Amino acid sequence: MRINKYIAEAGICSRRKADELINNGNVKVNGITLKEPGYDVKEGDVVSVNGNVINPVEEKVYLALNKPLGYITSIKDQFDRPTVMDLVTDVEGRLFPVGRLDYNTTGLLIMTNDGDWAQKVAHPKHGQGKTYIAKINGFLTEGKLNRLRKGIDIGGFVTSPAEVEVMRELPKQTEVKITIHEGRYRQVRKMFKAVGTPVLELERVAIGDVKLGRLAVGGYRKLTKKEIESLSK
Repeated sequence: MRINKYIAEAGICSRRKADELINNGNVKVNGITLKEPGYDVKEGDVVSVNGNVINPVEEKVYLALNKPLGYITSIKDQFDRPTVMDLVTDVEGRLFPVGRLDYNTTGLLIMTNDGDWAQKVAHPKHGQGKTYIAKINGFLTEGKLNRLRKGIDIGGFVTSPAEVEVMRELPKQTEVKITIHEGRYRQVRKMFKAVGTPVLELERVAIGDVKLGRLAVGGYRKLTKKEIESLSK
């Protein structure tokens, strides 16, 4: 098995990221630093990444997690803040998050140990719609709604047309449902800031056909076969 696939099937990362690890000297085979990304792993080879011996994962795991406020979407955090990994300690296999949610954003996060599948899901060409419920400061005029719906400059990048629906207006705030088709860093927050209505609270409630539903905060469930296939189409 090609070394990058071996690393991906061990749940470490995608094949592309595995090639980067190899080029950076983080991968050893039988105690020798690997310098050839095209190496084929043979029976009896001992492969290690960052000093840890790895083995391909036999059973693939695909989860939908309801990320709480104040958790980092990362395997580790340099400041020892809680990460989403702390919520899945009872799951066998080395999981990692697919995509990200900000520290201050809650809601649906996909986790898996299938590196190849994760790479397909995260690839921009799939354009999976990501739906959020945002509580914003202020109100949205028709002009502001049209700007969001047509695509808006958020600083060096113009977003694709978004689906935006005002759900309810509060005394000084508005609850809005928005679906975007990219995954730029803090994109939804930047979009609302660009029209002068900064986000106060943000929750992701759907990715494509996968819905958050009534999943408890901090809880998770297995994705159905249909959901798994739909995310990578």
